[in-house]
Amino acid sequence: MQDSGIKTWRTVPKRLQHSRSRPPLLVHIYPAGPGLGSCHTLEDDIVIIGRGRDCDIHIDDGSVSRRHARIEQTSDNLYVTDLQSTNGTYVNDVAAFRVKLVDGDYLRVGNCIYRFLSGDNVETHYHEELYRLIIIDALTEVANKRAMLEFLERELARSSRHDRPLALVMLDIDHFKAVNDEHGHLAGDFTLRELAAVVKSTIRKEEMFARYGGEEFALVLPETDAEQAVQVAERIRDLVAKQAFSFDAKTFPITVSLGVAVTHGETGLTTQEFIRRADEKLYEAKRQGRNRVIS
Repeated sequence: MQDSGIKTWRTVPKRLQHSRSRPPLLVHIYPAGPGLGSCHTLEDDIVIIGRGRDCDIHIDDGSVSRRHARIEQTSDNLYVTDLQSTNGTYVNDVAAFRVKLVDGDYLRVGNCIYRFLSGDNVETHYHEELYRLIIIDALTEVANKRAMLEFLERELARSSRHDRPLALVMLDIDHFKAVNDEHGHLAGDFTLRELAAVVKSTIRKEEMFARYGGEEFALVLPETDAEQAVQVAERIRDLVAKQAFSFDAKTFPITVSLGVAVTHGETGLTTQEFIRRADEKLYEAKRQGRNRVIS
């Protein structure tokens, strides 16, 4: 994928030892809904599919068992095996007790259907680009809310499974309405793009920076404890405050308020609750005078 602020789907993956120039994909093609078109790269030696939050590919569908199927790499081939699921796993309507995946196969997990594409398949490039368009915010060219929620859900599951720290930073532009009112909405759009570019340049490969909505952004920081997350947030706050925002020959200051939430593998923590915690800290930063970080 192109470098659009979405660096990786999983952190520190164990790469398959295959000769493909790009990793193979599972593309969600049924049912329709928010997950339609989702691309899951198959980079690890073993990938578990299921409804459980600790699965590598998490499917929130009642027809899918908690640990439904396993995809494993042997030499240069990929095999799928049903894990005694309730509704079964099928490859091209053949029960997958242990079935080799071939380019173009249809994998059915419960009522959900995926298309398997090898890394050499030209269609892989098409689906990657299509999905990139779906998950990128057109104005700022960073990840959008949908991509951020998917990434955060995966990282929460990984944090819980391995008892590892995970931080979430919610960021909001201070007095953004005043920018629109005084300088116009084009200046407001410019500000959003410039701020996104400033922050995007500071994030690490395994992190995700996304536009959450309006003038609010989110930063997901895997393997990051509270002290480290506050340092990252303070660095961003300082960078933005020092950045000269100029539009139509007019220069105006911009500051941001940031809220930080951290988990160390807390069991049962949902994405909504984690976001709520970070948002509460963000609004506390606003109440305390803005242009600050609250953890």
